[in-house]
Amino acid sequence: MTDDRLVNIEIKLTQQEDAVEELNKVICAQQKRVEQLEAICAALIDHVKGLSEAAGEGSNARNETPPHY
Repeated sequence: MTDDRLVNIEIKLTQQEDAVEELNKVICAQQKRVEQLEAICAALIDHVKGLSEAAGEGSNARNETPPHY
């Protein structure tokens, strides 16, 4: 009885170690993906800021009166 109980405990421990290792792999992959997405968001923010600045410069030129007026 004691040997069977010990074997069952060892089996459960091994299964838990495998589950923890698998979860760790998933978490690491998700963290890499989150970092990639954060970099993409930062690049998009910079791009949109650049577009809005370029549009702002263009709109100022459109609103100015030509020099011959």
